[in-house]
Amino acid sequence: MQQTELFLLKLGEVVLKGLNRHFFEERLMNNVRRRLRQCGGRYHLELRQSTIYVEPMNEDCDLEAAYAACRQVFGVVAVVRALPCEKSVDAIVATAKQYLAPSFAAAKSFKVESKRADKTFPMTSIQLSQAVGGALASAFPAVKVDVHEPDLTVHVEIREKAAYVHGPALPGAGGLPVGTGGRAVSLLSGGLDSPVASWMIARRGVELEMVHFVSPPYTSQQAQDKVIELARLLTPYTGRLIVHVIPFTRIQEAIRRACPEEYFTLIMRRFMMRLAAAVARRANAGALVTGESLGQVASQTLWALGVTDPVADMPVLRPLIGTDKVEIIRLAHEIGTYDTSILPYEDCCTVFTPRHPATHPELKAVEEAEAALDVEALMEEALAGETWIRVKNGGTNET
Repeated sequence: MQQTELFLLKLGEVVLKGLNRHFFEERLMNNVRRRLRQCGGRYHLELRQSTIYVEPMNEDCDLEAAYAACRQVFGVVAVVRALPCEKSVDAIVATAKQYLAPSFAAAKSFKVESKRADKTFPMTSIQLSQAVGGALASAFPAVKVDVHEPDLTVHVEIREKAAYVHGPALPGAGGLPVGTGGRAVSLLSGGLDSPVASWMIARRGVELEMVHFVSPPYTSQQAQDKVIELARLLTPYTGRLIVHVIPFTRIQEAIRRACPEEYFTLIMRRFMMRLAAAVARRANAGALVTGESLGQVASQTLWALGVTDPVADMPVLRPLIGTDKVEIIRLAHEIGTYDTSILPYEDCCTVFTPRHPATHPELKAVEEAEAALDVEALMEEALAGETWIRVKNGGTNET
């Protein structure tokens, strides 16, 4: 058997989907194919026994890029680099000695773990582990056997077509395949929270479009570019994104002229929710996504959320609602958005910030304050000025 390194992508929640499982698997396979197109060369994909086999087909394949890409596909819980061989002890031992030689050189102890997906294989998992472990102990006498806390675990999987030898698996992105959970529109600012919230909702299988509000001359082009970069950083997980850019200056200036200062942010947020909901309806999306965390700022108290939600006319998903800033920062580091989020370009949420914002607002009082505005006309003008940018992973943005 010709030995070519390949990847084994282990499925997570998808295997629990019962009669709907085929739909989830098909979408996951398509998502993996899409990501691998950017990694050079050609790859053969096959789904068997809750595992996607990803085999490079020519020398143009960038295996490092492909390995990283597979780990970012939602629905994949673990990714393994493995070498196939014949289903015999001798072939397995020879493959392990060759493939894992660098790992043995760095280890002081090891053990072998075996799994038999092919139950026709004549040895039990324990028997196979003992046979392979004994041979490897003789081949690497400086590395002792430790079945409890080894430095290196040699994994042997006996599957339908071959045996597979590999070291430890690395975690994948988990969650559900994007495209299996409907569509939503995420309000994307330039801060830490909204990119993390978007990632968390995409991880539940939801396709996203983004809405960003700009307020020139109070906000700069650099602030908008920062948000587009945040969207690009999310695309390895979400796929291509559309960012709807909506002018917000006239609305904010109208609020400042006509409304009590303590309600500035609340009325602004109500306009944002209305506009995002309008975009969502056009995009056939069924929900909005925000990065709000309960009590983090004045506009995110229970009372404030109760004032902003009624204008949305659709579910508002807040995956960060129970998290604190430390958790959000940790996730931002993990998904790669942190360094961009902290760039010092302010978004429109910081324009005309009230000195003493209302933290316990009453809906009736806010509605009375907002009645001084021509809401429909301001909405129509903002939507008429909307532009959009299609953001690609590693590619050129389209306007």
